[in-house]
Amino acid sequence: MEGNKKVLIVTDDDTFTQDLAEKITAIIMPPSFDGYSASVMKSDTFYGTDILPAHAFFLGCGTPSPSSFTYIEILLDRINLAGRPCGVFSSNPKALRYLSGIVRTSEASVGKPLLAKNGKVDDAKLREWVKNVLGAGGKK
Repeated sequence: MEGNKKVLIVTDDDTFTQDLAEKITAIIMPPSFDGYSASVMKSDTFYGTDILPAHAFFLGCGTPSPSSFTYIEILLDRINLAGRPCGVFSSNPKALRYLSGIVRTSEASVGKPLLAKNGKVDDAKLREWVKNVLGAGGKK
């Protein structure tokens, strides 16, 4: 293990995005991804200093522009996260466009957004998506 790569997952109050964040966390934790750890937090408790030690981050929300993401929008407009892996996820296509848009100016390396159609996502597809976002070779 080369060191602990921290992954931060931030969601709104949407039940689906919170559940999906927990599934992402379970995928990231060893032994699937050696050297990684993940934590989930709600957007209304997020501070800018939470993202600084993170090797990668994920953002999920149920609707575009949730009020709890206002601070995140402002922060991502003013911080340089060039090349830092980022994944965005939702069951709402408009929320995915919103999330992709707010991370653009931070220059984070945003992977392909994950759209969970009808609020569902296949476990194998989710694992592959996480692997692609992290650029890691996680175990099957």
